[in-house]
Amino acid sequence: MSMNNSPNVFLDPNANRFQVNIINESHDNNETSQEDVGSDPPHYEETSFTDEAHNRLKISYRPGKRELYDNFLQNGEKTEASLHPYDTHSNMYYLQTFGHNTVDPVPKIDYYRNTGSVSGNKLNRPSLLEIHEQLAKLLYSTSLLCSQVSSAWHKNVFVFCVILQNIAVNTSSVERVANGEGTAGDDTAASKEEENKTGFVKFGWVKGVLVRCMLNIWGVMLFIRLSWIVGQAGIGLGVIIILLATMVTSITGLSTSAIATNGFVRGGGAYYLISRSLGPEFGGSIGLIFAFANAVAVAMYVVGFAETVVELLKESDTIMVDESNDIRIIGTITVVCLLGISVAGMEWEAKAQVILLVVLLVAIANFFIGTVIPTNNEKKARGFFNYQASIFAENFGPDFRDGEGFFSVFAIFFPAATGILAGANISGDLEDPQGAIPKGTMLAILITTVAYIGVAICAASCVVRDATGNVNDTVVSGMSCNGSSACTLGYDFSRCRNQPCDYGLMNNFQVMSMVSGFGPLITAGIFSATLSSALASLVSAPKVFQALCKDNVYKALHFFAKGYGKNNEPIRGYVLTFVIAMAFILIAELNTIAPIISNFFLASYALINFSCFHASYAKSPGWRPAFRYYNMWVSLFGALLCCGVMFVINWWAALITYAIELFLYIYVTYKKPEVNWGSSAQALYYINALDSALALTAVEDHVKNFRPQCIVLTGAPMIRPALLDITHTFTKNNGLCICCEVYMGPRKLCVKEMNSGMAKKQAWLTKNKRKAFYAAVAADSFRDGVKSLLQASGLGRMKPNTLVIGFKKDWRNATAMQVENYVGVIHDAFDFELGMIIVRISQGFDISQVLQVQEELEKLEQERLALEATIKDNEFEEGKHGICGFFRKASKFNISKHETKKGNTIQSMHVGEFNQKLLEASIQFKKKQGKGTIDVWWLFDDGGLTILIPYILTIRKKWKSCKLRIFTGGKVNRIEEEKLVMASLLSKFRIKFADINIVCDINMKPSKESWKFFEEMIEPYRLHESCKDITTAEKLKRETPWKITDAELEAFKEKSYRQVRLNELLQEHSRAANLIVLSLPVARKGVVSDHLYMAWLEILSKNLPPVLMVRGNHKNVLTFYS
Repeated sequence: MSMNNSPNVFLDPNANRFQVNIINESHDNNETSQEDVGSDPPHYEETSFTDEAHNRLKISYRPGKRELYDNFLQNGEKTEASLHPYDTHSNMYYLQTFGHNTVDPVPKIDYYRNTGSVSGNKLNRPSLLEIHEQLAKLLYSTSLLCSQVSSAWHKNVFVFCVILQNIAVNTSSVERVANGEGTAGDDTAASKEEENKTGFVKFGWVKGVLVRCMLNIWGVMLFIRLSWIVGQAGIGLGVIIILLATMVTSITGLSTSAIATNGFVRGGGAYYLISRSLGPEFGGSIGLIFAFANAVAVAMYVVGFAETVVELLKESDTIMVDESNDIRIIGTITVVCLLGISVAGMEWEAKAQVILLVVLLVAIANFFIGTVIPTNNEKKARGFFNYQASIFAENFGPDFRDGEGFFSVFAIFFPAATGILAGANISGDLEDPQGAIPKGTMLAILITTVAYIGVAICAASCVVRDATGNVNDTVVSGMSCNGSSACTLGYDFSRCRNQPCDYGLMNNFQVMSMVSGFGPLITAGIFSATLSSALASLVSAPKVFQALCKDNVYKALHFFAKGYGKNNEPIRGYVLTFVIAMAFILIAELNTIAPIISNFFLASYALINFSCFHASYAKSPGWRPAFRYYNMWVSLFGALLCCGVMFVINWWAALITYAIELFLYIYVTYKKPEVNWGSSAQALYYINALDSALALTAVEDHVKNFRPQCIVLTGAPMIRPALLDITHTFTKNNGLCICCEVYMGPRKLCVKEMNSGMAKKQAWLTKNKRKAFYAAVAADSFRDGVKSLLQASGLGRMKPNTLVIGFKKDWRNATAMQVENYVGVIHDAFDFELGMIIVRISQGFDISQVLQVQEELEKLEQERLALEATIKDNEFEEGKHGICGFFRKASKFNISKHETKKGNTIQSMHVGEFNQKLLEASIQFKKKQGKGTIDVWWLFDDGGLTILIPYILTIRKKWKSCKLRIFTGGKVNRIEEEKLVMASLLSKFRIKFADINIVCDINMKPSKESWKFFEEMIEPYRLHESCKDITTAEKLKRETPWKITDAELEAFKEKSYRQVRLNELLQEHSRAANLIVLSLPVARKGVVSDHLYMAWLEILSKNLPPVLMVRGNHKNVLTFYS
């Protein structure tokens, strides 16, 4: 971008003042001249204001405007003789400021009043157009003679004059300076290498999902606790408990099916579904605890198996050590065997699951067969009488005992319904996950629910609640049964009311074994249920964990992402799961950990339901699940139901689960993994932002809510970080900030380069925590591009109101067209009624060459590291050849050292070329500013932007140690009154200040030395037509219309005096300030030439600390009303 801060600014050898160090942005080793004056504070500017004849510029001046200067003295400025040097508030004219006829007023409280204010009359300051636009001869003269002309007439005539103007803007193709960046690397999907390997095993919906889900849902609860549950709750409430648990799992199954059919599903199960829907924050937190829950569940199921085996050993009196240690021994052996099956491959594990399912189905069938086999006296004594209507009726209602209730019984049963994600957890091993997961999961829920209800009803229809087990407890003749079904069937179990009994639904956990046709098959079913669940969990945990580690959400766990073999088996994950399971088998208190594990699973179910709801609610066009049998509100209900069930099962376990999940969520959010999965959270962000933006359009602007919303012409944001930093300081968390870049050149190439760098540059802003947007345009010229940005940037009420641009430090070396474009941008900003901020720092903003050198250094460092890695890889091979290998190894080591030294030498060489002052200047606004001042030279009332910007800076953390000092013009005989007026104004605005200074000598002529420097600076751009004959003068005007004519220089001599004098005052009062905020002078279009205006800005801000030249759009941005 041709906007500011170009390199190669040379110092005139004839300069005798303001000689300071040259800062060469091209990083060449140029000779510099040291400043003679050693007084503090030091000079800030690197340039001098001397003649640079070898750098003459060719500027295309706007045609048709030169004649306006010829008679300007008669129409515009007052002569020096008519002014008192200190008369800055003339009584003759309302629009006289600092002894200079202008419509630019000084700050005054009356401009900020509301219409009809009782405390004073509201005055209307001149609009920015009135100050900025060229006035016709008649209007200009009249405005000076009749300051009381009505505002409406004034504006009408003014608009008429504007219409008569014919301003031609010359455009040219300028070489684009901003470097195009490389394309930002998009986050890629997981590697597909495993799918390309030969022999990769894929499962269908039956073996991959249905079988696994059925085995995981059917657990020990089916065989040893379901009879107790139906005994406590009765058939009616027992079926409701089963159906309630099924409702939770069914809703979750529907949500899982919807998410799974909304695009390709890779490995990772619940983690994959949640993370791709809700993002890495939720997915990463739930994925870790879900994998951990599965690992601990292995220990729980294995312990259940070991306890059953130990019970059998007790019956046969073959205990090895004692019950506890026997459980550990058997559990360890079992886990090792299961690990061997899992490591052998998914195919072997699938075969084992099928065998276990067959055993389980046989055991269930054995139970149903046993219910119709005629019972015997021994079984009758234990409460089994086959199907009896009286038993069904008696057991239909609840009989809660021992403090149990509906929810406590439900909490005990619900873990038996979990396991519905067993198929989804191996989604990466399914042939068609989109079809298999919905079909297999929902059918498994249906089959297992029917089985649970069938077993519950059959058991409660055949077995009474209490039985003694004594075959002699028969009914005595004449005994009253009192409605007892056992009594009517010939048995007296009445003593169970007074003392505990060992049999019946309420007392005997082995009811299914007693009822079955062949008891050992039930034991085999228990073995099958526990081992299949343990095997499913042992496979699920590493698969989910591997998917989590592959996504690199937790960078420290990436070690476990590696897979082995044709199925990409997570061997490392298997080992970790084995270690966790063994730890809990050997040392854990499983009765305590069990509720937490159940809550972990429920938390996963809740988030899956919420994911489905969230994706539907976000209304993203990308949410198009093939599975249609779901409803967003049902999914939300399911999520709330899961959360409620968590507290029903165990309230403290639920709190622990939420705490762990919240911690992991905050951790992942803080780390911000570099992934982009198109989550529904992103879609909802957009919806919310769009709704808010639309709602904002209905809200009318109010001065109390004004905030700077800035377009910053940084080019690529990393090229001019200091310009972005100072703007970001007063826009962060307060207003809009848009970093803009203009691409110039062949449109096709520009658009291509622009599009390729968009994402990278926005990512740079995000990475560096800059709350700003990046925008770019391709245009034929810099000015045209900026004009497009000024008109099109923003959305609704969120539109920029201020343009921030760096000072064009190289304007004396630039072409005429570049200078015209730069000044034209300022004119365009005023035309569009935007505020204007020009920032100048001594070293300049552009650090593009520094970045290029750093990039080269990084490449050299990468090459060095690659060389060292290659040497280390070859050391082992070379070491195999005895003593020769040893010497070769040593030689290689010396080469490595030599290369390292060489690299360090190159690095030192390049670092030596860096301009350290430039680097320091590029980060000066990132640092905390020490105690000091922000000097505000509020010379003209622009609506308050000049005072608002420094106020915002002082409330920022980095600038809060700085105090505001206010400088404004006034009369020498009214200094105290002027101070009181300004203090009153600032106090009404509630702006704190440290001091107010009234500057009375602004109208004095500058020193001869300063004026000489100014004249020498503009000398290369003067036409000197008065020294030539008329014909030659006219020819020069036509050939170089951009040059400064003698008439123009004379017409604006007093204004030029003022700029030079202001710099002297700034040097005197504000050279030690941390920052200077100064009213920006406005040049009338077509009247003030571009080079003269640039000379004003140059002389005004030279040799100073960082300067912000500010001009608001002459509309109120401050108010003292509540």
